[in-house]
Parts: sequence; structure tokens; C-alpha cells
Amino acid sequence: MDAFSLQRADDIDAAIAAAQQPGAAFIGGGTNLLDLMKGGVAHPLKLIDITRIAALGNIETLPDGGLRIGALVRNSDAANHALVRTRYPLLTQALLAGASPQLRNMATVGGNLMQRTRCAYFYDTAFAQCNKRAPGSGCAAREGFNRMHAILGASAQCVAVNPSDMSVALAALDATVQVRGPRSARAIPIAQFHRLPADRPDQDTTLAPGELITSVDLPPPAFSDHTHYLKLRDRASYAFALVSAAVALQLDGQRVRAARIALGGVAHKPWRASRAEQHLAGHTLDAATLRSAAAAELAQAQPLSGNTFKVELAQRAIVRATMLAAGSPVTHISGINGTSGTGERA
Repeated sequence: MDAFSLQRADDIDAAIAAAQQPGAAFIGGGTNLLDLMKGGVAHPLKLIDITRIAALGNIETLPDGGLRIGALVRNSDAANHALVRTRYPLLTQALLAGASPQLRNMATVGGNLMQRTRCAYFYDTAFAQCNKRAPGSGCAAREGFNRMHAILGASAQCVAVNPSDMSVALAALDATVQVRGPRSARAIPIAQFHRLPADRPDQDTTLAPGELITSVDLPPPAFSDHTHYLKLRDRASYAFALVSAAVALQLDGQRVRAARIALGGVAHKPWRASRAEQHLAGHTLDAATLRSAAAAELAQAQPLSGNTFKVELAQRAIVRATMLAAGSPVTHISGINGTSGTGERA
């Protein structure tokens, strides 16, 4: 780990002012940043400790009936807050699916939004080729071990995936990220907060230098009754998703009035499954409709040599999570995308 200085900020303005110096970075729980620093991936010259800023640690109801979750609220506190559990159960489910209880007790909502990919080539500096870590060096994952990598929205420059469970639920819930910078405050829709890699995979978000996340705002609850977060992974705990699906439905009986679906583990950012949503809206939740919606969403997938199975797995995740959100019994789902159901199963 490189040498760095530490400054504690007592309020938001002081934190933002301190962050205008080159090489400065904010630190909250530190559950990702410190790992990156110890591994020689991140090299901040100055850490600005924001954990004493009381204004960032609140959960409060907004005038329109929505909910504001401060950037310093711990993941465990957000997941177990009464208003989150009752009005936004999808977010609670996603938060509890992430990491371990010990990490959830340290990790913050703002830090969760900012966590970096878990691509092994990004984390291991022994690999020289990583455009995210060293722009212009290449992407070793494209021809290397890429089982965990992207099948949607990737580029020739990067095929890494976003690791957050929380952000997948926020994408489905149409959250807004509130940020403050040296000149003004602004609101960033969650769909615009994380970036696809294109030719700048080193830039994960649309934050400007020196901007600080202050809160995540959720709209008034409209999808509380029928939600499910499904995380498919190699082991039951402390593992990142191969594929995840966050589903929230408005139902009239078994007919879908509106659907909100987002996928994790498949792209450089939480992937809003708008094609699947459109296929489901106005239709009854039968097997054929679900399979058609899932196939439409994954029709644009471009798998790599080691993750072709994710195309079918993502389709199965959409179908299964939607059935669970609707309260329908889950039966064996075969024949997705014309297959016989072989490969890794949801």
C-alpha cells in the first residue's frame, strides 16, 4: 500500500473542498477501497473520512412520499429499516443477498454504489492487460478466464461486470442518486449513474471529480406487494452473482399491469431489462409469455468463450424471479431459447 494522508471532514462542504486536491478520495466503510489500495490497484494520495458527517446518515420520508437513504447509512441498517422492509422489500432482499453480515455492518449505501468490479484481471496487478486499471493496455479477460464476465453491453475494451446487488434493486426501483460538487448539487437517475465501458472502462460512473454522493432517493412506493430478488451464484453465501434478477410487479390478478426488471452479473452496470418489461405489460403470466419476455431481453447477448451458459441462466432468472414475485408456483423451466434445459440451472 502506498503512503497517503487522512483528513476527517465534519460537514459536506468541508469534504467537497478537501476533495478538490489531486489524488483525493472519499472513504466511508472502506470495504472495497482499502482492498484496492492494499492490492496496489488504487493509489489515492489523500483519504477524506466522511464518517462523521451526521447529515449523510439519515433515512427520511420525502414530501412526495418517497424515501431518502443517506449515503453513510450502513447496508445492514438500510436493509432492516422498517420503511425499507415494508415499502421497498426488493431493496431489503438485495441488500441481504450481498456480502456477509460483517461486511454489511461496515459497508455504506454510497460506497456500495461506488464499488469496483471483481474481475480477477483488474484485481491482480501481475496481469499487465487491463484497460480498466491501465487504459490502453488491453483486456486479458476477453481471451482468458471469463466465466464471470459480461454478456450484455460490453465492448472491445472491457467485459467486466458490476458486482453490486443493491444497485440492481435500485435500478428496478428507478432510484435517483443525489450528489454534491464544488459548484452545485444534482440528481442522477440510477440508470445514468453507472456507465457501460465503451472506450473508457476506467470510468465506472458519471460522477465528476470531487463530487460526493449524499443520498439515494426512492420514488413513492408503487411496487411493494409483488417483488423478488433472485441471486444465482456458485455458493450460498459470500459470493458474487453469476446472474441476478430484481423483479417488481403491479398485478391485476395474473395480468401484469406494470413490470420493473433489472439484471445483475451480466453487464458493466445494472442492466434494466426494458424489453422483458414491455413483453410482460398487459399480459397474463403464463409460461409462454415469460419465456418470450426473457428471450427478447437476451436476444442481444454476446457471450464470451467461457460464459455462454449465462445467456440461458439469465433467461431462467427472469422467468423464475417473475414467478416468485407474482406468487406463482415455480416448476422446472425447460426449453428456453429452444434448448433442452442443459447447462447451469436457475
